[in-house]
Amino acid sequence: MKVLGIETSCDETAVAIVENGSFLLSNVVNTQIDIHAVYGGVVPEIAARSHLEVMTPVIEEALRRAACTWDDIDAIAVTYAPGLIGSLLVGTLSARILSIIKQKPLYPIHHVEAHVYANFLTGGVRDESSGVSNYAFPANAPQFPVLALIVSGGHSQLVLFTAHGEYTLLGQTQDDAVGEAFDKVAKIIGLPYPGGPSIAKAALLGDDKAFKLPKARMQGAYDFSFSGLKTAVLRAIQHHVGVGYDFPSYKLAERLDDVSRNNMAASFQRTAIETLVDKTVAAFKDHSPTSVVIAGGVAANQELRRQLAERLPIEIEYPDIRLCTDNGAMIATLGYYRATKAINGATTISRENEVDPLQLEVAPSLSM
Repeated sequence: MKVLGIETSCDETAVAIVENGSFLLSNVVNTQIDIHAVYGGVVPEIAARSHLEVMTPVIEEALRRAACTWDDIDAIAVTYAPGLIGSLLVGTLSARILSIIKQKPLYPIHHVEAHVYANFLTGGVRDESSGVSNYAFPANAPQFPVLALIVSGGHSQLVLFTAHGEYTLLGQTQDDAVGEAFDKVAKIIGLPYPGGPSIAKAALLGDDKAFKLPKARMQGAYDFSFSGLKTAVLRAIQHHVGVGYDFPSYKLAERLDDVSRNNMAASFQRTAIETLVDKTVAAFKDHSPTSVVIAGGVAANQELRRQLAERLPIEIEYPDIRLCTDNGAMIATLGYYRATKAINGATTISRENEVDPLQLEVAPSLSM
């Protein structure tokens, strides 16, 4: 079964084709990073217009790379929540029109849940024309129960999956997501957008104990908070450069030298990652999952992977870094599991989760 997945929740126009929930046939991503870098963050109106401009050619390229026609596609999956409303509308309207014209069943997908499903891809076409011949895939799909740490620019959550579509939200951020904190701290210390890769690169040159930063104490055992850490960085930099708390944050970067900038990047990254790992280790001890996966853009962070490897007693297999950030492959993979069900050991197509393309609406703020 071949599923075409469309992802437009933020600033990537992404389309992929996945076969049987594990085999990646093509993965095309048109990123807008260069466009939004000028503004230091994503501008929603610009993001939506960019999706409009490239949606059709991205879909056509995904089909070409997979050597598929619409006759080969069995279903369409599309992100409908959460995300920027304009961006979501472009993706869902495209999917709805295609569902009607091509007479394909349509499955709405929750973006955050889909990030976990990048870990279920275990193979790809070994053909240069597909564009996925050099992807790295886990040797095995995760086994339930699965503990998932979902970390990205907009989301920080710990979720326990007991089966496909069955999960418990153990904890989540009560304010800023970790990826958002990376972006804001990068802006304070004068590093370019996006903040995650910029801070990770600068941290390699810094002393991660140069600045002592706090970890939030939360009432929920598995909840996160990064707002206080972000403020602590601001206050530490103000103190370091000898200015008052009323000094504008956007002027601090010009007073920092490279050594101090790298030291703060390293100190912030260590503290933020330790916060994530502390909660993940606690959840692992309490729930004894068979597998642990990391999902979302921050899953590409090497310091996060290093700390988890040191502190968890089981090995984690990671998807290709290109499948950690927003992509259509994760949408198509979850779409496969939405469109199928196992009966007596055999997988058959199910229409239970299918949606009427004339009725599908976006849900920009919908949580898991």
